[in-house]
Amino acid sequence: MLRASGFSLAGERLPEGAAKDGILRAITSAKPLLPLAVILRMVHLEPGRYHAWNRRGAALACGLDDRSSCPRTSPSQLTPSEVATVKGMVLAPEYRHMPLGTLARYAQRIGKVFASASTWTKLVRERGWRRPRQRVHPPKPTVGVRASQPNQIWHIDTSVIKLLDGTKVYLQAVLDNYSRKILAWTVMERFAPSNTCQLLLAAGKHLVTASRPLLYADSGVENVNGAVDSILFTACLDRILAQVEVAFSNSLIEAYWRSVKHQWLFLNTLDSVARVRAMVEFHVNEHNTKMPHPAFSGQTPDEMFFGTGAKVPEELALARGNARAARMAANRAMSCERCLGQQATLPGETIPH
Repeated sequence: MLRASGFSLAGERLPEGAAKDGILRAITSAKPLLPLAVILRMVHLEPGRYHAWNRRGAALACGLDDRSSCPRTSPSQLTPSEVATVKGMVLAPEYRHMPLGTLARYAQRIGKVFASASTWTKLVRERGWRRPRQRVHPPKPTVGVRASQPNQIWHIDTSVIKLLDGTKVYLQAVLDNYSRKILAWTVMERFAPSNTCQLLLAAGKHLVTASRPLLYADSGVENVNGAVDSILFTACLDRILAQVEVAFSNSLIEAYWRSVKHQWLFLNTLDSVARVRAMVEFHVNEHNTKMPHPAFSGQTPDEMFFGTGAKVPEELALARGNARAARMAANRAMSCERCLGQQATLPGETIPH
């Protein structure tokens, strides 16, 4: 009967003393027939609550009605004036430079409140006091640097992963800002500036115009050295150090490395450099040719870079409309038992088989 009715005292409050007294009388009348633990489990009443009600019911001066706690039951608790003093010091701007534990000891030094740091922490947490220590952050751009055409802005970055034997492998790539296409990449066993030079020369093969791309890079030694400087001059590139010469970061290529590692590389067994190189080659090819980028309404990086996917957003919008219409037609053609029963009751109509 209890299971069918869903009766339970778990998580419920009974502030009236009469309700608690009725439950206690019912439990007392059932104790000759069932063990107390079984009765409490049936009504979902915690033993602690039951015994607390019994103790309070025996003390006629207090009764079972809910009321604020009597100070005499906890004589060592802070007085209201002490709590008000703690609140004032916690929220005071002149004390915001002090940590909470230091502030509690300082209050003892100046003779205001003699309470432990844990008591202060408990009061602040329970009462939701927020100290005036909010930092005002400088405004940050929500959109980073963006190019208006291919080969206008490039990004280069290096990432490091470890093989199963603890050997480090260095991944490096050049990404086009406008299309997100990976122009060149390499997997290296050794960290050397010459690898950056070869990578930039490989990316320069995609330069079909006389434009001079801006190369965003960090200030690592692989990007700032004499060999790279000579290659930049030969390949007609202008280097910009992210977070040094400009406030923008190199986040586009860093986001790509995060995607490669967590969505692909770390899902496989990285036991050799050759295996890592093969997996990176597969992902770069998929990224450039097959994976639609969310910033381009379904176009791939290759389609954006070469300008061959201008009609893709319109075609996808038309296909979504056709699929939605087909879905509605298919669902409307179906019938459930209730629909069939209603059709059978209509005069002059037959139920389709």
